[in-house]
Amino acid sequence: MGKVTTVMEGKYIYCIIEPKGKEERFGPLGIGGRGDELYAIRFDDIAAVVSDAPIKKYSVARENLIPHEQAVEAVMKSYTVLPVRFATIAENEEKVKRILEKEHRRFVDLLNYLEGKKELGLKAVFKEDVVYKEILANYDEIRMGKERIIKGQAKEFGLVAIGRQVEAALEQEKKKYVEYILGFLTPLAVEFKLNNTYGERMIVNAAFLVEETKEAPFDQKVNEMVSKHGDKINFKYVGTVPPFNFVNIEINTEDY
Repeated sequence: MGKVTTVMEGKYIYCIIEPKGKEERFGPLGIGGRGDELYAIRFDDIAAVVSDAPIKKYSVARENLIPHEQAVEAVMKSYTVLPVRFATIAENEEKVKRILEKEHRRFVDLLNYLEGKKELGLKAVFKEDVVYKEILANYDEIRMGKERIIKGQAKEFGLVAIGRQVEAALEQEKKKYVEYILGFLTPLAVEFKLNNTYGERMIVNAAFLVEETKEAPFDQKVNEMVSKHGDKINFKYVGTVPPFNFVNIEINTEDY
């Protein structure tokens, strides 16, 4: 017979909340696809939302990340949430309570800070067919260089030089619009964060922490930008997601 490996069960922690009732349960949304129930473990006036899960290394892959995020999103429908870093697992309920006890002040302060606020996301990407036409129209040196290429007057090094000029012009256009977008939206935000952009035409990939009372004016500002620049820029606006960009509690469970 082969050796049977026993995997220990622990408590996978998704987020911290301020509980409302005697018992909070959120459905069979636990990581791992077993249908483990999400529920709250309380200490004083705060709680950790957990599910039973094997104590193991969880790979940073879609099949794990998506259930983790969906669990936090489900809780956020009814509570202010402090997201906890992906793959945080405590050995048992007592350990979870010790964490809540030791970090009580910090968690309460963060919950108070996030109360009544939402994370909103915005990505802006130049439309390929429009932005390069505009660069040709607005940058004389590039336009004249392209005309020489069409007439067969440019050598191979000329092609490379024009390519670099187009790249530099695109960066200049992006910088101009980053300043415009942030200048337009950040006055309505408590905080903002710029994330990495991907692809040469992406202008901005930003998250904004916004008071719920200012969400409607913020929406209006985004709509104004779409109306004004939608012919040149694709805007992707994502509303009301967990505040992963502003809080991602790191808990080293071995320290408790």
